[in-house]
Amino acid sequence: MAPVMDAAEMNAFLGRVFLEVAGEFHVEEVSGDTVTLRLFVQDRHLRPGGTVSGPAMFSLADVTAYMVTLAQIGPRALAVTTNCAIDFMRKPAAGVDLIAKGRLLKLGKQLSVSDVLIYSEGMGKPVARASLTYAIPPQGVDLLG
Repeated sequence: MAPVMDAAEMNAFLGRVFLEVAGEFHVEEVSGDTVTLRLFVQDRHLRPGGTVSGPAMFSLADVTAYMVTLAQIGPRALAVTTNCAIDFMRKPAAGVDLIAKGRLLKLGKQLSVSDVLIYSEGMGKPVARASLTYAIPPQGVDLLG
């Protein structure tokens, strides 16, 4: 599948529609049915023990699945998460950005299903894996995009 949005368009969309995460995430690459996203890890993302918190990794997985869906359907602000399962596999390094690689597994008229692997930058093995499903609003319903 050829993407209908590129990285620059996705970053602009995030900055325009989701101000609460502006500057926190950056779409690095869009290619076919995959998207690579960066979380700029800051002190607020850390938990005791010097590691990135689970909620920060969940947010990265969620935004990545959203972006991999939008890459195929275009800017639809009202697409929403309907399911997520996440496995935390390794301790990420503190103060190092996280890189998520999302892959669209299935795109239907009403749902998309994605798989996301999260890496601590510089580590070869993933620190987390997530499977997410997004509900896609019908054409014409999405007034925010």
